[in-house]
Amino acid sequence: MAKSESKDHSKQCWVVKIGSALLTDDGCGLRTEAISGWVGQMAQLRGRGFRFIIVSSGAIAEGRARLGWNISPVSLHEQQAAAAVGQMGLIQAYEAAFKEYGIHTAQILLTHDDIADRRRYLNARSTLRTLLELGVVPIINENDSVATDEIRLGDNDSLAGLAVNLAEADRLIILTDQEGLYDRDPRQYPQASLIRAGRAGDASLLGYAGTGGALGRGGMLTKLKAAETAAKSGADTIICSGLEVNVLLKIAGGEQTGTLLSVQHSPLAARKQWLAGHKRPAGSLVLDDGACRVLVERGKSLLAVGVVAVRGEFNRGEIVSCVARDGREIARGLVNYSADESRKIMGQPSTEIEQLLGYVDDAELIHRDNLVLL
Repeated sequence: MAKSESKDHSKQCWVVKIGSALLTDDGCGLRTEAISGWVGQMAQLRGRGFRFIIVSSGAIAEGRARLGWNISPVSLHEQQAAAAVGQMGLIQAYEAAFKEYGIHTAQILLTHDDIADRRRYLNARSTLRTLLELGVVPIINENDSVATDEIRLGDNDSLAGLAVNLAEADRLIILTDQEGLYDRDPRQYPQASLIRAGRAGDASLLGYAGTGGALGRGGMLTKLKAAETAAKSGADTIICSGLEVNVLLKIAGGEQTGTLLSVQHSPLAARKQWLAGHKRPAGSLVLDDGACRVLVERGKSLLAVGVVAVRGEFNRGEIVSCVARDGREIARGLVNYSADESRKIMGQPSTEIEQLLGYVDDAELIHRDNLVLL
């Protein structure tokens, strides 16, 4: 294999996402030998200073096997029941594998609300960092047994990208049953070519993404989106085959494998990482052309005078989306006034806020320190 030009990866923190197609034998239980193989590689790299966070799929598939279901559950409640049963086996498998090397593991189950709420986000981050400092390997999964469609993150690829942000990890490794991103579906087109490198967030790559398999929710599209999220934290992403022998060791040694999606920009500040990764803003503010230019070109705060419409209902301190008149989202941030208050002061200069509301807390609707451009 050719050597890549990537930097030295010693003493780094990696988020490793492992998909259902790798973890389960076509929905008939966990592939414990495969888990032991990946864990063995991680244990070896830990001896060289690496730290790992695992984002693992497979709970629903394992639950299906334990319950004796021949087909994947369709209804949400059946999926939640299967996840609750399967999560037991999934964590037991990881715990047993890491125990062989004297390494402790921890289970972390998350929903969208844990990421969306600033206080819960910071608490999850502190817990994750503490576990890493203690030498524990966190095993993260979406809390499928309680997550509804409204609070579901959607897939573990997205969760992996957000985990990079939580831990400020250096790299995201997405292990899949394919060698990487192809220019067409290799399952249908044997002549498909592997894309060796690209830029995270490059929209032209989206056309190559296919749909997911029978076991997982995500396809290559969700992996590209996860890479884009990870890039906002300054982390490169590698999408590669978990079936390749010693794949993690090869990556750590600088060998080229799979598809490398590189960061285009420098890391954002921690607060702005969180804002950029927030998937469901509470509402939106429609801006006039002048306000859009001020935000994009001059990096200024958003003033009420530049707002022409307020959509949705939100409270002070919640995240809102800033959109242009044509619907393009250009930024998002922590708003200083509620939706009702914002409607009263929109289009007005800051000097009028006290007269309109009877008080004034902030001159800006969104301060630039709490605003991130998209």
